[in-house]
Amino acid sequence: MTSEQVFDLRGKRIFVAGHRGMVGGAVLRRLAEEDCEVVTAGREDLDLTRQQAVMEWMAATRPDAIIMAAARVGGIKANSDYPVDFLLQNLQIETNLAEAAHAADVQRFLFLGSSCIYPKFAPQPIPEASLLTGALEPSNEWYAVAKIAGIKLMQAYRQQYGRDWISAMPTNLYGPGDNYDLETSHVLPALLHKFHTARLRGEDQVTLWGSGTPLREFLHCDDLADALVFLLKHYSGAEHVNVGSGKEISIRALAELIAEIVGVSPELVFDSSKPDGTPRKLMDSARLAAMGWSGARPLRDGIAETYAAFVAQLDSVDA
Repeated sequence: MTSEQVFDLRGKRIFVAGHRGMVGGAVLRRLAEEDCEVVTAGREDLDLTRQQAVMEWMAATRPDAIIMAAARVGGIKANSDYPVDFLLQNLQIETNLAEAAHAADVQRFLFLGSSCIYPKFAPQPIPEASLLTGALEPSNEWYAVAKIAGIKLMQAYRQQYGRDWISAMPTNLYGPGDNYDLETSHVLPALLHKFHTARLRGEDQVTLWGSGTPLREFLHCDDLADALVFLLKHYSGAEHVNVGSGKEISIRALAELIAEIVGVSPELVFDSSKPDGTPRKLMDSARLAAMGWSGARPLRDGIAETYAAFVAQLDSVDA
């Protein structure tokens, strides 16, 4: 049974922060189905790390709700190489948006966290209550600390000022508009890029980071966007809500699946000198399911759609 609606989107102005990213783009596609006005601002118009600029923009725009998809993101290598950037810029973005939203009396604020907020050895599947119960995975702790601060900021505004602001915690995401740069991307888009390159070059061997044994859960960005709109409409609570697919796969099996979808069959070489990250990370999304949302597509279907979009993106650049 679907939870009672607490926020009606009809006629509302919704600010999607970070609309050019993978998640923001998916949210825009989903909100196009709603009777609401969507507001965006590119970096050339609004630098979210600049406090005064954000305050002035928010005062002039006065949205009814904010979906915060803006963040400095990246994989293990990027987190290791740029710890200051990941911590400082994410703290600036979330605190600037929250302060400006409060000053402009924004009714609803949906903050997006990340599954890396949970302890490295959290119980599996990971319930929301696992937050702050153990040490973080060192390879992405800078990003995780910033995201934990964002969750606590939503709770603080709720406690001190009565703001009906909420947080959602997505699992590992993929889909159209992802980052495919091998220096900064996450595992799934990186594998798509590597196997596509192997196909073009006729390579018979592909080297992958780590042992291939870690287990990961993946959710298509359009499925996340649907869940976020659902939560914006139906959820009002201090605790963050996990958003996942409920399915997990090893990195080795994921690589084999992607290779099959791309149409190659190279030898897989695992570089064990590179870090694995958290050994297992599966979200417990029972709370979201109990509210009435379930919409995760099969991983094979989602990757096939994503690969087609990736190839089309490359073709458009080359044209």
